[in-house]
Amino acid sequence: MPKVVSLLEPKVVLLLLLLLLVIIENGEADIGVNWGTDTLEGISPRKVVELLKQNNISKVKLFDVEPKIMNALKGSGIDVMVGIPNGMLSLLSSSPKAARSWVRHNLTSYVSAKTPTNIRYVAVGNEPFLSSYSGQFQSYVVAALVNLQEALVKAKLSDSIKLVVPCNADAYGSTVPSNGSFRPELRDIMTQLVSFLVSSGSPFVVNIYPFVSFYEKSDFPLDYALFDGTKHPLVDGLNTYTNAFDGNYDTLVASLTKIGHSDIPIVVGEVGWPTEGANGANVENAKAFNQGLIRHIQTRTGTPLRANVPPVDVFIFGLLDEGKKPILTGNFERHWGLFSYDGQTKYEIDLGSGPLQSAKDIQYLPPSWCIASPTGEISKSMKDQYNLACYYTDCTTLEAGGVCSGLGERDKMSYAFNNFYQFGRKQKPYSCLFNEVGRVTFIDPSVGNCRFPIALLDSGASNSLSRFTIFILIFVLGNVIINYVL
Repeated sequence: MPKVVSLLEPKVVLLLLLLLLVIIENGEADIGVNWGTDTLEGISPRKVVELLKQNNISKVKLFDVEPKIMNALKGSGIDVMVGIPNGMLSLLSSSPKAARSWVRHNLTSYVSAKTPTNIRYVAVGNEPFLSSYSGQFQSYVVAALVNLQEALVKAKLSDSIKLVVPCNADAYGSTVPSNGSFRPELRDIMTQLVSFLVSSGSPFVVNIYPFVSFYEKSDFPLDYALFDGTKHPLVDGLNTYTNAFDGNYDTLVASLTKIGHSDIPIVVGEVGWPTEGANGANVENAKAFNQGLIRHIQTRTGTPLRANVPPVDVFIFGLLDEGKKPILTGNFERHWGLFSYDGQTKYEIDLGSGPLQSAKDIQYLPPSWCIASPTGEISKSMKDQYNLACYYTDCTTLEAGGVCSGLGERDKMSYAFNNFYQFGRKQKPYSCLFNEVGRVTFIDPSVGNCRFPIALLDSGASNSLSRFTIFILIFVLGNVIINYVL
């Protein structure tokens, strides 16, 4: 009878460890992007996928499961992280049936298609432990994970698709990284969450934003935020930190260590720097930060607490500017994109495969713009129309920290009128009336770096219902009908 070799025998363990080291040594953290869809106007999903492939971006993180996007990603070879909105966690935590239905409609239908979409992760919620939510979602997270994991197992998808929970960096903290710990009210739930992730073979996903630290703290050194903190290093015992990313990352590592999981793999779900909308938000700093981050990740040096072990993956936030994002935290929220609304690069950067390239063959509507009447006084009516236009479109670029903030009053009105005229209304003549103070012009009114946009012929903007909304409607109406019949 042949001898059965145990996987726990020393020789076998050593061989497996050596093999793992070879894999790690030859591997490289992939740079992915976050693809948000809160856009006033954008290139179509098909064009976005072409843009991703054109720039050899092999991983993308989504915030929902939108059919047009998922279908565009079919057969692309791009690995996808889909998202479940926080508003759905309560239902999924209380209903195994809802979890099975969600998996069937949002995962199985795509990965089992003749030309599949490569779904690798499901983000269960988006920063559900954010302190500003005051605990609104945190009690649902683990139960939702359990129900979804059971649904994945039943669908035979648990080996290929992993559940994760993107956490904001405000879930943990310390004055120095080595003393990092989770917020006291999160310690128990984080212990449960991380134990679940480890048991299912999933990484811990964290969103790290040095820009936000710089924005919120007047004494935060810019060079330390931009991977050039040799003048303002943070000394933590024997370790010296010259950039905020490593300091934040190691604060998480220390926090995980304190709950007994020092070696769980980490994915950086969001990280980036905006190009306008606040002090320090500009093209130069965005380029310095994102290029510094990429170089740092590609050196594979890791961090002081995880030497030579970089994150498994890093997703830059974001792919495109999003002109409809909420701006409660600041105007910069609409200006994180590597690309503008039409897929054109905002600055030169190398993600690892050469300089970033703009989208090709983008078709615009004819060169036509809407401006405020160039003659006469600036009346109260004109100011009212300006405020009305800004209510319906994005005017953040006109405010302090914006690229167009230096325009005169009349030119600012023209910019707002034109945005209204272009986005969502596609240059319809009635959309430039503005109580008879608007004028259509065929001469580009752009001033310097302040670009007056033109709407796209092939737009990705859509008013269609998301999978999340459709799923909720089907599930709720289905149960209403069943209960009525019974």
